[in-house]
Amino acid sequence: MTSLSQSIQRIQPSATMAMSGRVTELRAQGVDVIGLSAGEPDFDTPDFVKEAAMKAIRDGETNYTPVDGTMAVKEAVLQKFARDNDLTYTPSQISVNSGGKHTLFNALVATLDPGDEVIIPAPYWVSYPDIVNFAGGTPVVIEAGADQNYKITPEQLEAAITPKTRWLILNSPSNPTGAAYSGEELKALGEVILPHQDMMVMTDDMYEHIWYADFPFTTMAQVCPDLFDRTLTVNGCSKAYAMTGWRIGFAGGPEWLISAMRKLQSQSTSNPSSISQAAAVAALNGPQDFLAERNAAFLKRRDLVVSMMNDTPGLDCPTPEGAFYVYPDASALMGRTSPKGQVIETDQDLIGYFLDEAQVAAVHGGAFGLSPAFRVSYATSEEILLEACTRIQRASAALK
Repeated sequence: MTSLSQSIQRIQPSATMAMSGRVTELRAQGVDVIGLSAGEPDFDTPDFVKEAAMKAIRDGETNYTPVDGTMAVKEAVLQKFARDNDLTYTPSQISVNSGGKHTLFNALVATLDPGDEVIIPAPYWVSYPDIVNFAGGTPVVIEAGADQNYKITPEQLEAAITPKTRWLILNSPSNPTGAAYSGEELKALGEVILPHQDMMVMTDDMYEHIWYADFPFTTMAQVCPDLFDRTLTVNGCSKAYAMTGWRIGFAGGPEWLISAMRKLQSQSTSNPSSISQAAAVAALNGPQDFLAERNAAFLKRRDLVVSMMNDTPGLDCPTPEGAFYVYPDASALMGRTSPKGQVIETDQDLIGYFLDEAQVAAVHGGAFGLSPAFRVSYATSEEILLEACTRIQRASAALK
């Protein structure tokens, strides 16, 4: 008799990917569903990046590369960290992987033993606790609700740290809320971490360039240099450069950790796609002016969606400082009844109701560790967002 491993039984399928799959199924059936569940930009990969990839193919750059990246892509990552974050690394401190999720997976699997704890602020990206669980660690969740703009406090962090704490995972701007930490807020958290010598910080900066706050983007290793040797700074090409399918993530960190991640990757995926690496070199080294243009479009969409969510009966929607998500609190809609007699007891019920009755797909807050709420991605056109939010308003108003 065959059986599944305990590791695979400790994790769940990605809720965001599951909802995107559901949208595809409904559209194939002819249902006019609006998908606001996918976490990817609707902009295309810049043409100069595509050209670099095609040149790499024509030039025969189609063989294996070093496990965690060519020297060209590592140099591009080094320049990016220096240019954007005032961080100085060497090539041996850089890991390039098949997407940001792969980077996180490598780091956590390489460092966690059974009983090790990883502090994860909630709402969190859906994969954080599952990767920790797979690696045999224990997620320790700190809830930060809408009343504190979805950001943890130093006091909450101090209370969560134990002798078993191995990591804090910090995502700013956040998926799913768009909340962002200022440099002062990061410093305050860093001061809590500093005395705990066995504790490291993993900063997921994937949405760095999708930014609206009136304070500049900063990352932990930048504002807390005393934590530089205990910080893994994670980023990638997926969001800023609209390269989700190219699968390039990268990180800078202490050499011992990067070496361990390389060892694991050598026995799993080997190198990221050689073509994608060439494209990433172009993206990171090329013109960056289009980022501001796209940001301006995202900002207009954010303002539209936040306004319409806050005009919706029963929803309270904080204003995000980055990324392309909103995370409305739906507490006031719990316990209400739909026109067909369904009692909305959970945010999963609410999302099911929106999908069935309004043909709008979002992701329930339970998947992100904080309920009742839901995530809406506004990485689509203003016209589509206007129609989707109108449908949500009508469906919410119909609950009694």
